[in-house]
Amino acid sequence: MHGHAGRIGGGPWYAARALRALQQDAIVVAKCGEPERRDFLRQLAALGVPVSLSAAGETTAFSFSYDADGNREMRVEAIGDPWDEDDEPERALRRVEWVHVAPLLRGDFPPETLERIARRRRLLLDGHGLVRARAVGRLELDADFDPALLRHVSILKLAEEEAHAILGHGELEELRELGVPEVVVTFGGSGSLVLTRDAAVRVAAKPVRGDPTGAGDAFSVAYLGARAGGHRPISAARRASALVSALLSNSLLQGKTRP
Repeated sequence: MHGHAGRIGGGPWYAARALRALQQDAIVVAKCGEPERRDFLRQLAALGVPVSLSAAGETTAFSFSYDADGNREMRVEAIGDPWDEDDEPERALRRVEWVHVAPLLRGDFPPETLERIARRRRLLLDGHGLVRARAVGRLELDADFDPALLRHVSILKLAEEEAHAILGHGELEELRELGVPEVVVTFGGSGSLVLTRDAAVRVAAKPVRGDPTGAGDAFSVAYLGARAGGHRPISAARRASALVSALLSNSLLQGKTRP
């Protein structure tokens, strides 16, 4: 989760809003600091999606600022505890076969944690957990991640800037060398690129106006839901793009976070 002046956010929040729109059978498993637990649990539960919320240490927090040209700078204000075995509700996850793992910073999910979560499951990992440096201050992206993180990943979802942080000046198709069966690179309103072992297909998206915060998490859960429903990667990307466009057009990813 992330916050500015107490605002809830992050993968669990935006994924839950997308899951509500999809009416997908799912559970949200999240972690925050102990002081925020009651308030965050109430807000997540109000979305109508089953929630399991652990609490320890601090809540990972970000702040945002904008320059004269509207460019956004993110800063890491606080870093939460990494996930460990005690944070994984085995009973709640017993029936789960597809998992979206949404770290905010590198180190949130150590390799051994991903290995446990991925047992008997297909796992989609958000690229935040690879390239976002685990340090307070201006958010920095780099490729200093442990390749063991990807050993149990079935699908890797990267924003364009995250892909370039990994590749440098390399071509996007080189992401196949990471060894993940499916890699999806999103380009905001310009669609996505789906990379499998034998194909590289660009998927168009309908341009829409609206605050894009949370769009990546919505795309991920929609893509994963489509794959779980039997759709092939290209079809899943098209369905995910359509959902994100609809959510942004209707401002369903945003809105008041305090009743």
